[in-house]
Amino acid sequence: MFQVKLSRPARRASLVVHVAASAGWLGLTLGLLALGITATTTGSAVTVEASVRAMKLFADWLLLPLAFLTLLSGLVLALGTPWGLAKHRWVCTKFWLTLATTTATVFALRPGVNSAVSAVAAGGPLPDAGDVLFGPVVSLSAYLFMTVLSILKPWGLTRRGRNLRTPARTPAGSVPRDAGQMSATRSR
Repeated sequence: MFQVKLSRPARRASLVVHVAASAGWLGLTLGLLALGITATTTGSAVTVEASVRAMKLFADWLLLPLAFLTLLSGLVLALGTPWGLAKHRWVCTKFWLTLATTTATVFALRPGVNSAVSAVAAGGPLPDAGDVLFGPVVSLSAYLFMTVLSILKPWGLTRRGRNLRTPARTPAGSVPRDAGQMSATRSR
């Protein structure tokens, strides 16, 4: 797999960007959840409209840039450090969860918020509480899980990671090329 070793300053800068973007994405999702809960539990039509409009603002201007920045900086770190993208199970899991939550943001969360805003702006009630609650709850769960993975780094190496760590094996009964040279060198 493609890997370029990042210099120490580049690795540290990438790590800072990744942690800041990830924390921003997590915090933004907490804000979306708070606004969604407010929209679904209040009795005030004005508060419902203000809540879903604020959710739309967050979703339109902040959510995708933070999602893509998290994904991109994570890829840079995975490909530019010894962790690799496919060597450790926790890195693979984080990558696929980040990709899944970014995709869900594009195709589920944002459209749900947009439909809620359209309905409320037209003077109707909030169409479905799931439109404003389900996405933030699922996203928040995924981000918290990924945070735990980043800290604990569980599950060990993937098969690829184990294969890269084990020395090349030679067929039984044969002597590796270098072994003959090494034994001849030692006997001199």
